Amino acid sequence: MNYFEFFDLPRKLTLDVVALEKQFYTMSRRLHPDRFAAKPVAEQEAALAESSLLNDAYRTLKDPILRTQYLLKLEGVELEEQSKAATDAARATGEQKKQVVPPELLEEVFELNLQLQEMRAAKQIGEEEPELRRDLRTAKDAFDAKMVETQAELEGLWSAWDAGDEAAKARVRDAMVELLNKRSYLRNLVRDVNEALGV
Repeated sequence: MNYFEFFDLPRKLTLDVVALEKQFYTMSRRLHPDRFAAKPVAEQEAALAESSLLNDAYRTLKDPILRTQYLLKLEGVELEEQSKAATDAARATGEQKKQVVPPELLEEVFELNLQLQEMRAAKQIGEEEPELRRDLRTAKDAFDAKMVETQAELEGLWSAWDAGDEAAKARVRDAMVELLNKRSYLRNLVRDVNEALGV
């Protein structure tokens, strides 16, 4: 059973989050482990498993980005893994991490990587680089603004997904995948700048 089915919801990206929350609390009370303390062990374990599923489903569906990623996964789409955990795992195993720089960011990312290298080198020798700090803050502000734009574009696609036929859904799905990957990449750039600035 997928998370939408668990809450008896259609596979849509636009949800009534307030209604979802009410349903979550109602189901939480019904499935609370304390209600099963005197029951046989099998019933206790089943209630615990269902309670865990409830929490996972709620956490995923209430967050619009996680909901979108989950729906795409149900549609058979695996997003590029651009998290810090994926980077660390790739370094540890020597495997190539799937990561694609959005083409429109190539020039900015190249420049940012040079600035980050300069900042790390300056830190190693104990120098303070106020101009470089300012440039990195400016880059961070630009990436933050691109994150907001990407979020707005993504939100515009949710209603198109919900109302679309299968052909339209395929186009919207591809656009959402591209935007989610771009958003993830931008989030990582902001994280790298924050680390370099010690924020």
